[in-house]
Amino acid sequence: MPLYNPDCLGNYDFENIARFARLRFIEGHNTIDLLQQATSETEKEEIALVAMLDLDDLSIENIKLHCKHADKCHVTNCRKVIKELIEKEVA
Repeated sequence: MPLYNPDCLGNYDFENIARFARLRFIEGHNTIDLLQQATSETEKEEIALVAMLDLDDLSIENIKLHCKHADKCHVTNCRKVIKELIEKEVA
């Protein structure tokens, strides 16, 4: 599991998130289909992180996490890393 974001408390697999981002934004799969094909709760969370890329920064800045890391993490932390991975992918 590559740790592109060593501060990520959820220990998400950012290679897997990049794969979901590729499926969503490059291959055109919709979020609902990706969620239905998810094989674990972690994959569903990773797909949800990708889905938030459809929203602008102002729309998500006040989202409050309701996970075990909510007091130490902010939703934009993972989003920033995912955006950087996608930019590298399409460059």
